[in-house]
Amino acid sequence: MQDEAYKGIAYGHGDVIVVSPTGSGKTLAYLLPLVGLLDERSEALQVVVIVPNRELAMQSVSVLNSMKLPLRAMCCYGGRSTMDEHRKIKQIRPQVVFGTPGRLIDHFDKGNLSSYTVRYAVIDEFDKLLEMGFLKEMATLFSKLPGVRRRFLLSATNAEQIPDFVNINNATRVNYSYENIASRLNVFSLRSEEKDKLVALCDLLCVLGTQSSMVFLNYRDSVERVTEYLKCRGFVVSMFHGGLDQKSREAALYRFSNGSSNIFVSTDLASRGLDIPEVNNIIHYHLPLTNDSFIHRVGRTARWQSTGNVYFLLSPGEEVPDYVGENFSEFVMQKDLPEPSLPIMATVYVGKGKKDNISKGDILGFLCKVGGLGKDDIGKIDVRERYTYVAVKRDKVNQVLSMTDGRKIKGIKTKIEIVK
Repeated sequence: MQDEAYKGIAYGHGDVIVVSPTGSGKTLAYLLPLVGLLDERSEALQVVVIVPNRELAMQSVSVLNSMKLPLRAMCCYGGRSTMDEHRKIKQIRPQVVFGTPGRLIDHFDKGNLSSYTVRYAVIDEFDKLLEMGFLKEMATLFSKLPGVRRRFLLSATNAEQIPDFVNINNATRVNYSYENIASRLNVFSLRSEEKDKLVALCDLLCVLGTQSSMVFLNYRDSVERVTEYLKCRGFVVSMFHGGLDQKSREAALYRFSNGSSNIFVSTDLASRGLDIPEVNNIIHYHLPLTNDSFIHRVGRTARWQSTGNVYFLLSPGEEVPDYVGENFSEFVMQKDLPEPSLPIMATVYVGKGKKDNISKGDILGFLCKVGGLGKDDIGKIDVRERYTYVAVKRDKVNQVLSMTDGRKIKGIKTKIEIVK
């Protein structure tokens, strides 16, 4: 898929439509050839990437920045001050912008971003944007981009509607279907004796131990109920749904991705557009509402050439959906169940970040010298604008909190606590 997308974008002259399941590497599929088309010497904005949510915007700009190219990029999304973004635009002078439709329109309308120099437009998770009702906003946005020469659409499923602003007749199509990853999935059904599946879920998670597992439900209140139950049973859980504020969602994602929680309970919001590596198990607590929903969920596992496990929890009267086919087996629960397994890592919050001129090196040095940690005790360090998340060995957390209490980083007193 990436090879075909590269050829279409780097060597073609028309629009490109890529349809490929979640987790197959679509972000790199368009970024790798796209950066070769840009003029690094130009100060102008050259690319606009439209995404459905802030998580995908943040993830995508992070991927581009990790490529260490002489290109300036930033992301724009709702839920934070437009003025703060405007100040950042003036400071960065981005050549590439990743953003949600409404926020991008706002910046173009106010003249914060110049639309006339944009030559390439990318619509990532195009099917999701249509599903969320953004067709009108996307059409409005494209009407403000008169200089766009080529458009690149990326989707996890076939979209029923391709809008007028895409040149369908001249478009290169790249298709990589679910069947390409199905052979790497082990699919199981697990019967719950009761309509309420909480006991069956707990038993399964005890068997899975420290493996990373995503549990999908269809409703926010169900996510909260299941999360609370699992925590009471002794599991370490990240909860994620659209009703949470930005900081809570970021903390949940960070704890799961850095290994300080091994269970992620969520609505379908987490089924796409998030950078979550190495998920071993997908658990359908609620059955997927559609085949597309199923494809998005299972795309979180068996990424690249790895394998993954998929479990359907079935209450009396429920069956595995027909679109799954017959390629599944019944999971037999063992009699003697282990206790819930705790993750190796835990996440520590440090109340200072980039605004305080704090770097990863500053955090690492502070935790080693003051907190008494070795480098092997520290995992991922993520320095944000006003705070920092750090993955620390779980058995060393109390030591860190005790030894850093009241101490200063670069002469600044700060708050340090465990993220629960």
